[in-house]
Amino acid sequence: MMGVYNGASHLRETVESVLHQEGVTIELIAINDGSTDKSGNILEEYAARDLRVRVIHQENQGLTRALIRGCAQARASYIARQDVGDSSHPQRLRLQKEALDADPELAFVSCWTDFCGPEWEFLYCMKGTGRAFLPANIISESEKHGVIDGPSSHASVMFRTDSYKRAGGYRAEFRCGQDWDLWYRLAEVGKFQMIEQALHKARLVPNSISSYNKLEQTTAGELSREALLLRRRGASEEDVLDRARRIPRNHAPHHASKAQAAWLYFIGECLRRNDDSRALDYLWKSVRVHPLMIKSWVKILELSIRPRKPSVKSDTPHTEGRPRRAAPTS
Repeated sequence: MMGVYNGASHLRETVESVLHQEGVTIELIAINDGSTDKSGNILEEYAARDLRVRVIHQENQGLTRALIRGCAQARASYIARQDVGDSSHPQRLRLQKEALDADPELAFVSCWTDFCGPEWEFLYCMKGTGRAFLPANIISESEKHGVIDGPSSHASVMFRTDSYKRAGGYRAEFRCGQDWDLWYRLAEVGKFQMIEQALHKARLVPNSISSYNKLEQTTAGELSREALLLRRRGASEEDVLDRARRIPRNHAPHHASKAQAAWLYFIGECLRRNDDSRALDYLWKSVRVHPLMIKSWVKILELSIRPRKPSVKSDTPHTEGRPRRAAPTS
């Protein structure tokens, strides 16, 4: 299940990673959400030569409504998410399906996600807490976020279609942060499991909408947790849903250059911590976009007065950074 809005630059790479999944029978449902670039044409090209690809075109309504429409069209027992620009390991869907097959009480699964820069520079791996390496009931009101563990990223998840329907599916009130609103409700109808392998790669792009709407995401996350607590007490969620509906949009902030510079700094700092000399390139880009980005100037000075190490370039960024289990070989 993939919502697409103006993702032509990385769309083919993402689609190929889905169509080359091993050991599973799939249908790729792509919702072209009013793209103004060549995304719609690219999707139609794939649909014309691969019967597994189904394309639905609609006027731009945002990711949540695109996913609602797409999931309503799903005909399989399981639904897996995929985002444009990201990439899935060839065995991701098979391993997630096997986990769901093995335990009928399991509602949804995730896997470790390698977060990478625009050119697949490894930044860090999101693994969750490690407490759901086996199927577990993850809701715990004593935990800060209401759960003991959870998915590493939105697009790393596969869930049962019937569990999705029982939980009520994605809710249109959450224009952003729609993932955790759904995860909480899926956790109320079944168990969750984290597959402890890096089977998904997420690409962080500085000029994406997601780099500008941190406040929206944070607010939506807080409201989704508040809704969880209300449901647990048998109380109405209507006030929370109304507030979620009214979260201000922040698609083109007046300080966009500062937000982009901060995102470039974040990528550069992750690379610096990984001793990757490409960090300096992103830090320089940051101050070019916003010359008053003091943090970037400080890190540039630090890097400039110490010897540079060779750039680490790898087609498998999950081997960089910190030691952990490698993804399975294809």
